[in-house]
Amino acid sequence: MTTATSPAPAAAGADTKALEQQLYMRTFARQPITLVRGAGVRVWDDEGKEYLDFLAGIAVNVLGHCPPVLVKTVQEQVATLIHTTNLYYTTPQMDLAQLLVQHSVLDRVFYANSGAEANEAAIKLARKWGKRHKNGAYEIITTWNSFHGRTLATVAATGNRHYQEPFDPMPAGFKHVAFNDLEAMREAVTDQTVAILLEPVQGESGVHAATKDYLQGVRKLCDERNVLFMLDEVQSGMGRTGTLWAYEQYGVEPYVMTLAKGLAGGLPIGACLAKEHAAVFEPGDHGSTFAGNPLVCAAGYAVLKEILDKDLAGNAERMGQRIVAGLEELQKESDSGITEIRSAGLWVGIEFGTEKATDILNRCRENGLLVNKTSNTAIRLAPPLILTEADVDQFLDIFGRAVSA
Repeated sequence: MTTATSPAPAAAGADTKALEQQLYMRTFARQPITLVRGAGVRVWDDEGKEYLDFLAGIAVNVLGHCPPVLVKTVQEQVATLIHTTNLYYTTPQMDLAQLLVQHSVLDRVFYANSGAEANEAAIKLARKWGKRHKNGAYEIITTWNSFHGRTLATVAATGNRHYQEPFDPMPAGFKHVAFNDLEAMREAVTDQTVAILLEPVQGESGVHAATKDYLQGVRKLCDERNVLFMLDEVQSGMGRTGTLWAYEQYGVEPYVMTLAKGLAGGLPIGACLAKEHAAVFEPGDHGSTFAGNPLVCAAGYAVLKEILDKDLAGNAERMGQRIVAGLEELQKESDSGITEIRSAGLWVGIEFGTEKATDILNRCRENGLLVNKTSNTAIRLAPPLILTEADVDQFLDIFGRAVSA
């Protein structure tokens, strides 16, 4: 009998790209570089080229790449206890839960593995709350151009037909209205409405923030109609917008809030938080094998504590202002083509009057800068919260040259 042997690990570079073509499902349009190392706000590819990373894993690496506090925490935890099951108590899970509750207006936490799963938990929570408190109401209202995840239910919640059409028919129970249109929201609420789910700042559409009047109006509408006010802070949370949570800037309190992205600085974790009266889950209602294990929760605790101790949300606000000021100067140049600059802390959308986003993205990469495009006319920035003035100035230099070219 012959014994199969495992193949040796592939070499970096061309072999990795060829294997991706051969082995991986065609779900990503990748940039033509293979990243092998990261430190702070910089990464290096397999040819040794250095890049200033202004995407940070799509708002995930909030402390930058391989931050010492996170590396030390993970090394210690991975040598102590990686995973058990939620059938038993573990200390890191409760440490992170306590920190999240102490620094938010929510009372209880459920862990997931991603933002989509956190939103799935919120959707299920809302439906059970509707059965218990609203005669079985189950419909959730979201907005056009929103993004809530890629599971079937969260795609149905997402207000973008581009993500939905390949998988029609969508699950029932979701309604979409225009963003920042309070009257449209008011008209959409019926006796079957159990919740309104909003992003305070829409990320995937290119950083579009809700107005204060709008978000306050929706919260008031929820109170009037006995509807759960749920905020998706998967991208806007963890200091990204200049405060720990984006809702703090609006004078509103959510009944339910979802988190992920930067929560563990690069390890996969999500969370669904709820006020006591909305936390209607009972044993057996929901669960997850991997979610909330000691490793990711220890990482989450270390990341959140670092953000709080170092006031990285405040740094996000300051560095974001510096980026916007530089971009506004660039916008004045006749050949820039910039028509709009949208920002919320260290989260910036740059709109162009023509479809030049792909060319700019490629020129940035060629010159050692990683950014993201959300459409053919929009560039998005979501750098680490540890950014310095020197980092911002380097970005403005490279980006300015890419735009002018």
